[in-house]
Amino acid sequence: MNLKVIAFDADDTLWVNEPYFQATEERFCSLLENFSPQHTISKELFKVEVDNLPLYGYGIKGYILSMIEAALNISEKNISVDVVETILQYGKDMLNQPIEILNDVEHVLSSLKDRYRLVVATKGDLLDQERKLKKSGLAHYFHHIEIMSDKKEDDYIKLIKHLDISPDEFMMIGNSLKSDVMPVINIGGHAVHVPFHTTWAHEHVETVLTHDNFKQVDKISEVLEIVGVAESGSPQSGSPKV
Repeated sequence: MNLKVIAFDADDTLWVNEPYFQATEERFCSLLENFSPQHTISKELFKVEVDNLPLYGYGIKGYILSMIEAALNISEKNISVDVVETILQYGKDMLNQPIEILNDVEHVLSSLKDRYRLVVATKGDLLDQERKLKKSGLAHYFHHIEIMSDKKEDDYIKLIKHLDISPDEFMMIGNSLKSDVMPVINIGGHAVHVPFHTTWAHEHVETVLTHDNFKQVDKISEVLEIVGVAESGSPQSGSPKV
């Protein structure tokens, strides 16, 4: 590999994210339990979320609005102002969650930072992602921060062009096959899938991916071996220099 840039997804790759959404969904279902069973509430919330993605994009703020809309649908517009206020508080609680860095992330970043340009390539709300990155204490490892409205092939092509590299000089690391791997492979880049124990249903894909430019690992520290960097951060014997 002739890599120059390694990009990292943020949510559930650098730090914990999806479990907070799942915990909030449980609270939301309990809040509306007098109107419908939990599985029906969850199904309606997911439908509203996906329908609203073109309007609100990804992130907690869009999730709050989708919860309110789903609550109105489920209750046939019979929820009280107190319920709306409670949903708004759920969202604020999510926005105020501490940042929990995942295992080995900082070790991997420190081992790679002097050898490659490191980039955050994540989607979501601009203000919220900037807040999480600042609170994480990881910002100083990265050459560039790209907060994207979506992660499709055109979005990655735009990023790679901005970085002034070719696709084969770019590697993306993330927990979503749909967003972090498949679009990058399709444009000629490299991708590493680091599964997280829970993933939003919208990111699930039913596919078995085999490609020379694709790797799947059990933990993020295995990325160092893939790119030929020893545990100390120095290149392994015979590894290419960038």
